[in-house]
Amino acid sequence: MLIKVKILKDNTMCGIIGYVGSKNAPPLILEGLKHLEYRGYDSVGVAFVGGDALIVKKDVGKVDEVHGRLNFLEPAVNLAIGHSRWATHGNLTQENAHPHLDCSNEVAIVHNGIVENYQELKKELVSKGHVFRSETDSEIIAHLIEEEMKESGTFEEACARAFSKLEGTFAVLAVRKGENKIVGARKGSPLVVGIAEHGNFVASDIPAFLPHTKKVVYLHEHDLAVVTPSSVEVFRLEREGLRKVVRPLHTVEWDVEKAKKGEFEHFMLKEITEQVETIRKAAAQDRKLVERIAKEIDKAFGVFFVGCGSSYHACLVGSYLFSKIANKHVNVVLGSEFPHYKHFLKKETLVIAISQSGETYDVLEAVRVAKEKGSKVLSIVNVMGSSLTRESDEFLLMHAGPEICVVATKTYTSQIALLDLLAHAIAGKFEEGKRKLTYLWNVVYHLTAATTRELLKKLAEKLKDKEHIFCIGRGVMYPTAMEAALKIKEVSYIHAEAFAGGELKHGTLALIEEGTPCIVFVDEENEKEILSNAAEIKTRGGYIIGISPKNNEIFDFWIKVPECGTENPIVHIIPVQILAYYLAVLRGCDPDKPRNLAKTITVK
Repeated sequence: MLIKVKILKDNTMCGIIGYVGSKNAPPLILEGLKHLEYRGYDSVGVAFVGGDALIVKKDVGKVDEVHGRLNFLEPAVNLAIGHSRWATHGNLTQENAHPHLDCSNEVAIVHNGIVENYQELKKELVSKGHVFRSETDSEIIAHLIEEEMKESGTFEEACARAFSKLEGTFAVLAVRKGENKIVGARKGSPLVVGIAEHGNFVASDIPAFLPHTKKVVYLHEHDLAVVTPSSVEVFRLEREGLRKVVRPLHTVEWDVEKAKKGEFEHFMLKEITEQVETIRKAAAQDRKLVERIAKEIDKAFGVFFVGCGSSYHACLVGSYLFSKIANKHVNVVLGSEFPHYKHFLKKETLVIAISQSGETYDVLEAVRVAKEKGSKVLSIVNVMGSSLTRESDEFLLMHAGPEICVVATKTYTSQIALLDLLAHAIAGKFEEGKRKLTYLWNVVYHLTAATTRELLKKLAEKLKDKEHIFCIGRGVMYPTAMEAALKIKEVSYIHAEAFAGGELKHGTLALIEEGTPCIVFVDEENEKEILSNAAEIKTRGGYIIGISPKNNEIFDFWIKVPECGTENPIVHIIPVQILAYYLAVLRGCDPDKPRNLAKTITVK
C-alpha cells in the first residue's frame, strides 16, 4: 500500500450509500457499493454504527478486494454508510480513503465533491487543537461537525452549521455514535433517498438501492435530510438555520433487471443492444409536449444547444438536423465554454441543455448563467428528478433506463432521436418523424445482431495493435465521426481522431502512413465527396474501413448500414460502438469502467 500523497482533493463521481432500518445493514451497503462501481473509484470504505460503537473499515482497491481483506459484512448493525472514492490528484493511501472520522472517533462522514475553502477551514480547526489523519479536503467536514457539537442543539443542527461553512460542491452523509440516523446534504452533487418497507437508504445514485425499492425522494440544492429507520425529514440549509420543506415521493420506472448484466459479459454491450428498444422509447413522447417545446424553439431569438462529451456531439448532430429538416439555425457550445457566450444571451434566447445524468457540473453552470440573463432553459435528460430537470423551464426525458457503463451508447442515440423528433415537429411533421424513428428498431436489431457483432470483432482483431485510428465524415456524418473517435479512444485507449473530409488537405494527410486505419462514414448526401477524400487517404497507404449502404472498391473493409436519411447518425454510430467494445476487450481494457473516467462530472 502506498503511504505518500502530494495534494489531494476528493473528486467528482465518488459513490455514496447509506442505510438505516430493521435489516442488517452491511450486506446492503456492500451490494450498493458494487452497484456504484460504474462511477469510477480507487478506494472503498464503510462506517458501521451500532450501540455505542463506531467502526470504520477502509482501504485502497476494488470493492471485492478490500472486502476480501477487511470483511465488510461484520459487525452486524442496522446503520452503516459506505463510499467508493476516486481522487483527482496524488497517490492513494488507506488514510485518504473514506469514511473520515473526527478527533474523538464519534463522527464519521463520506463526501463527494470538492471543498474549495478547505485550507482556511483546516488552518482554523488545527488552531483549535484538531488533529488530521489524512490530506484530503473531505476530512475537515467531520472535524467541523465535532466542533459544532460543542454548541447546543441536535446532531443535525451541528451538521447544518458545519455544512453551511463549506464552499464548493458536496454530497455528504454524516453519522454519529449513539445516534440512529443519517444526516445527508447536497450542493452541486447528486443525492437521493430511497424509501423501503424495512428502512431507508441515501445514495448518490438510484442503482445503489434499486433492488430494494423504487420509491425515491430527490433532494434539491441546499437540502439536508435526516433519515431514520421510519422517517425522512427534509430541511433547507439557510443562513437563519434549518427550514423544513416537503419533497414529493416519486416512483422510479427503471427495471431492476435492466441494471444487471444478464447474459452479457459487460454493460457496454448490453446497453448497445438495448438501443432496439430505447430509440423507440425516446420517440414515444407526448405529442402536445413535443409540439409545445417546438413552438418555444421556433419563436426564440437565438437558440443554443449545450452539452459535454457525447452529449455535445449529439448537439452537433442536432444542429445539422434542425438546419436540414426545420430550416432552423442553432448555436452549439460546449458546456464548459458556454459562460464565455453570456454576452449574447437575452430574455428571448432559448438554451437547450442536453445531459444523460442531469448532474454534469459544466452543463448546470451553463444553465445557471442562462437563467441569470433571463433566458429560457429547456433540457433533454435521462434522469427524472435530477438537478437539470428541476432547473429547466421544461424538459424531455429520454426514457433510456439506467446506463451503467461509463461511456454513452444508448443515451447518445436517444438524444439524437429526440432532437430529430423536435426538428420534425418544428417543421410540422411530428408524425413523420415519429414513424421514421419507430421504423429504426428493425435496422438497429440487425446492426446489433450476433452476425454483425462477429464481423466487427474480426475487424477489431485487425486493429487492436494500431496506435492511431482516424475517422472522417461530411455534413451530419462529421459529428458522427467525432463521436466514433471518442468511443474508440475512451474504451480501448487507442488514439482516435475525427476530421471533416474537406479538412484532410489542410494538414491532416501528413499523418497518414502505410496501413493507417481510417473509418469513412458515407451516406447518400456526402457519398461522392467523402469517397474522394477516402481515395486520397488510400493513395497514401491508408487502410479504408467504409460504413456505408453500398460497398466500394476503395474500401478495404466494409460495414453495411442502410440509408436512413436524417436518422443516419443513429445507424452509423452503432457499428463503431460495437467495434470500440471489442477493441477494449481484445486489448485487456474494461469497457464498462475506462481508466481516469467517470460517468458524470460534478465538479469543475
